[in-house]
Amino acid sequence: MVIDWNKRDVAQRILEHATKLFARHGFVGASLRDIAKAVGIRKPSLLYHFPSKDELRKGVLDQMLAHWNEAVPRILRAATAGPEQFDAIAVEALAFFREDPDRARLLLRELLDRPDEIAPLVAMRVQPWSKIVCDYIRKGQEQGSVRADVDPEAYVAQVINLVLCGFASHASISRVLAQAEGDDDTSERLLQEMLRVAKSSLFVSKPGKLPVRARPAIAGA
Repeated sequence: MVIDWNKRDVAQRILEHATKLFARHGFVGASLRDIAKAVGIRKPSLLYHFPSKDELRKGVLDQMLAHWNEAVPRILRAATAGPEQFDAIAVEALAFFREDPDRARLLLRELLDRPDEIAPLVAMRVQPWSKIVCDYIRKGQEQGSVRADVDPEAYVAQVINLVLCGFASHASISRVLAQAEGDDDTSERLLQEMLRVAKSSLFVSKPGKLPVRARPAIAGA
């Protein structure tokens, strides 16, 4: 049993370092030798867990996208009201991409550099939960809490784009826009504004109530 757990740990470390190097250098630019070196193993040991570079790429993307197949339905079941569901998913997204910003960078790279190759994985891992979200948006429209002019599928696609681009670039953008060197709050402000835009474009504003910028709490942040 100890050996099995060690094998699992090594495989996970390979996936983590592959995510980082694929995100920084692209699929072509990151070699298996470099990934193995980052993990602290030799290339043959890496190939024991992932027989080819393509298999490693699939493993990285599949693990990343599979997270949302489980997380989105769980979050939507746990929260009752539309705004609560939005905030819960926002907290999950913030925690997921803050834990490893290279996740967003890698997904964005794959969508730009290898759209045909990532398409089947998106169909398998993204479309099921995006359909669930679209159904919840339509339900909100019927109840009057969601704007009637929102196109559910287009909204979900644009928010995915907003989140990926926002997290992939916010560290660099925040340095450009910082009012002073070391302005750590700029990055947080950019992320919160991204959430405000996504939320305010979805829900109907209550009469006489000005929208307040939400700052969802994130465990461990």
